[in-house]
Amino acid sequence: MRCAVSKPTASNSLTKVGANKWLTGLVAGLMLAACSAEPEAPVDQPDPSPLLYEVRSDTGEVEAWLFGTIHALPDDFEWRTPALEAASEKSDLLVVEIADLNNRAGIANEFARLSRRADGKPILDRVEPARRSALLRLMMRADFDEDALDTVDTWAVALMLARLTSSGESVNGVDRAMIEEFVDRPIREFEGAEKQLGIFDSLPEKEQRDLLLAVMDDLEGAAGEPAKLRNAWVAGDEHTLTEATQTGIMADPELREALLIKRNNDWMAQLGSILAGDTIPMVAVGAGHLVGPDGLPVLLAAQGYVVERIQ
Repeated sequence: MRCAVSKPTASNSLTKVGANKWLTGLVAGLMLAACSAEPEAPVDQPDPSPLLYEVRSDTGEVEAWLFGTIHALPDDFEWRTPALEAASEKSDLLVVEIADLNNRAGIANEFARLSRRADGKPILDRVEPARRSALLRLMMRADFDEDALDTVDTWAVALMLARLTSSGESVNGVDRAMIEEFVDRPIREFEGAEKQLGIFDSLPEKEQRDLLLAVMDDLEGAAGEPAKLRNAWVAGDEHTLTEATQTGIMADPELREALLIKRNNDWMAQLGSILAGDTIPMVAVGAGHLVGPDGLPVLLAAQGYVVERIQ
């Protein structure tokens, strides 16, 4: 793998590397990545049964479907099922986190704009001395240029390093596949790239550094974890997926509030107007947003909807 970050100049900046790929994170939905993942040997996968919920009114009428996605997968990974195909065919609207995933130039420009750091504080100085050698090792592993990262916000460095745990390619992402499937039907987004990146950019510096340290911790103990979470996703292993939204990065209360709870509540406000209309949407978002006490199924049930997992 090579993920070179050259020293920024007028013509060669993080604009080019900041948005080359998208990766999944149950911890935070969509994150920007800087490079392709290490090639992974073919592995057996569980029979596909990713999270799919049917949302009905109190009179039994179908109002929506909720589908838990993953934003990157290896080539030839099987995840479609008859139940999902049937629900997709009956849906006349797709709701995703970001609708324009193919606008890489626009995403790259937005990433560069938001992630630019004016004070040039050395990246190694943003972690305590005891962690600097570990951060330097990870930067070398990713082939990042230390001086270039000095001009990048801490949250952006964390997300670029997080790419090292990915075990798939964003071109195989399920959200992207769903968007292509609905090309002739309306598509609506909850956030869009600017708003989603802005969530990270608005984190206080302390929380950005906590994010970086948590990513480092995950990387240092991540052997087998990408495949584990990927297989949990395709099997619909709700217990493992819920655990992932409560541990690691998401064990930090402030990060969990900003990256999961607030976003779910914002999406619920938007879902209210969507469900009040005359369309039946397929809501396809990161699977981490559908599990646990703060997941969309629980929040919808609290509003009187009947939410049943159908796969």
